[in-house]
Amino acid sequence: MAGSRSHNVYGPCPDRAGSLSPDSAGRYPTDARRELRPSTTSPVDDALHELVSLSRALLEAPNEGEILRLAMHHVGAAGPYSAEAGYLEVDGDLVPSPRNGQTHAAAMDRRVRELEGQDGSVTVPGRPWGWALGLRGPERLHGYLVVTFRTRPTVAQRSQLAMLVRHTAAALSVAFAQRRRREDAVELHRVREERATLQQQLISVVAELGYQRAVHALMADIASSGGGEEAVTRALHELTGLPALVEDRFGRLKAWSGVGRPDPYPEPDPVRRNDTLHAVAQEAGPVRIKDRLIALVRPHGEILGVLALVDALSEADEHTVFALEHAAALLAMKLAHLRNLAEVELRLHRELVDDLLAGTDAASAYARSEAVGHDLHRSHYVVVVKWSNRTADDAFARTVGRAASAVGMHSLLTRRADHVVLLADDRPHARALHEALARETGTRSGTIGVSAPSDSVPDIPRRYQEAQRALEVRLNSHERYGTTFFDELGLYRILEPGADHRELETFVHEWLGQLIDYDSRHHSAMVETLSEYFDCGGNYDEAAASLAIHRSTLRYRLRRIREISGNDLANVEDRLNLQVATRVWKIVLGRSG
Repeated sequence: MAGSRSHNVYGPCPDRAGSLSPDSAGRYPTDARRELRPSTTSPVDDALHELVSLSRALLEAPNEGEILRLAMHHVGAAGPYSAEAGYLEVDGDLVPSPRNGQTHAAAMDRRVRELEGQDGSVTVPGRPWGWALGLRGPERLHGYLVVTFRTRPTVAQRSQLAMLVRHTAAALSVAFAQRRRREDAVELHRVREERATLQQQLISVVAELGYQRAVHALMADIASSGGGEEAVTRALHELTGLPALVEDRFGRLKAWSGVGRPDPYPEPDPVRRNDTLHAVAQEAGPVRIKDRLIALVRPHGEILGVLALVDALSEADEHTVFALEHAAALLAMKLAHLRNLAEVELRLHRELVDDLLAGTDAASAYARSEAVGHDLHRSHYVVVVKWSNRTADDAFARTVGRAASAVGMHSLLTRRADHVVLLADDRPHARALHEALARETGTRSGTIGVSAPSDSVPDIPRRYQEAQRALEVRLNSHERYGTTFFDELGLYRILEPGADHRELETFVHEWLGQLIDYDSRHHSAMVETLSEYFDCGGNYDEAAASLAIHRSTLRYRLRRIREISGNDLANVEDRLNLQVATRVWKIVLGRSG
């Protein structure tokens, strides 16, 4: 039965022409039986024809109570049975039929409820056997039929009783579905009538006070109270009667007021989102796209988000459009104000980080970090982010900030000419930040360097150099995109910036000088070939693919390298020194020397 809807399943129903009703002994009228069977029949034929007649009568019954009454009347015709009681399930409870006897009502009711939807025996004084049979539909229990036996029934009689139960349950399912449809139609009509009444009342109010004045007053209240996106969508929903929502620039839901909110909210498609924003931006006012009426939130030309009404039935009129336009204008001012505050906060963060990276006194740094809500007393990591297809402007800095927040990083942020710097209060996950930025930017071609932990303010400038070093090593490695931690650099921690370049240059010249000179004279790439060969772990196929040359060409070059340098790649000492020299040449000296 439907929710909180109440109904009388045993209510009276007027007789209808042509309906079949058995007499007190469970028999159907003679004329009706004569119409449905031949004049000469066997007892089995009689039972079958009576079942057919009953099935038709059950399906034509006006309600569940009448169906149960017909079934209880007909039980005796199926064999040595008596219908002791019947129950219908209403709103989660079993309601006894008015035809139930009162002598054993309490005990029988309690026993039927204990069965919890299963068939089971029922004790009825004075009866040898008693059984409660569930009337089950495809999705729910419709009720019970309690039957007693005078004598043990035959197999055929048990089959007839089972058939009677199934037909009764099927008729109840049909009646239930029909009643649900009728109730749903009535409820839908009531809701529509109520909505039409409310809309008429709203139109009357608008006619008296002026719709525009009402809109201005409501928006002014929101502006003066400092309400945000939720307040704007709530006010717009109250004014229009339509669900209102706010999405950010990228299509993610920020606020929703009204019914029908999708859960979960659809993940935005970046390409389709850009097409939508472009289409709306070409028009002067709100634009209808499918079932939504959309207005851009665009202060000073920059799109900060979208304010929309869900209007599946195309009910929006000029008053609706007016309210949407004013709500979008108000929201644009609010978001612009919040943007200004965020930029001020970001500037304070940047100034603090810039001073920390350059070196500043601890007392001042602690005071300033506390003022911007950041705990600088914890251990921190310097994180340097560089993306190949993005310049390190304010937009990319905001992108990095969003990605860091999305993966749970608490950090301060600034930017340099070609990279963004984060000062994080915990060690970043090895892949999480890179994956988040890949989603934000649409490409994985980015590199991240992470320093060792810093436990004091004076230590931060050196950690910044470590993060840059980790970034530089990753950029010059075979797999240049991803995240590298300084404390995992191994040999490159020794070859950090500030090392004695004269000694390094001497070492490189000793092992690679002849190859460098050869490359300079012949415009060849012997040193680069040797470096890639080592980076690929001595794998000919990978090294040849990385250099975009044939495998035989690689073999020729390696043979020429042995001839020119006089070093044997098969010798362990020569191989180690040559590999270190190529690393120093590429990463420390920047392919110079």
